[in-house]
Amino acid sequence: MKRRDLVRQLEANGFRKVRDDGRHSIYKAPDKRIVQVPRHTEINENTAKKILKDAGLK
Repeated sequence: MKRRDLVRQLEANGFRKVRDDGRHSIYKAPDKRIVQVPRHTEINENTAKKILKDAGLK
């Protein structure tokens, strides 16, 4: 999955970028959920699914 597609899904569901931390970007939802997104052009499908699950979107 492309990183930009994953970020678009997060932002469409209320997540906003809080900061860049090393090799990851940190996104936070209004209800205080936090997820880390690696800064790679391509993100492994399993990693993307885990990020979406942690975000409560799957």
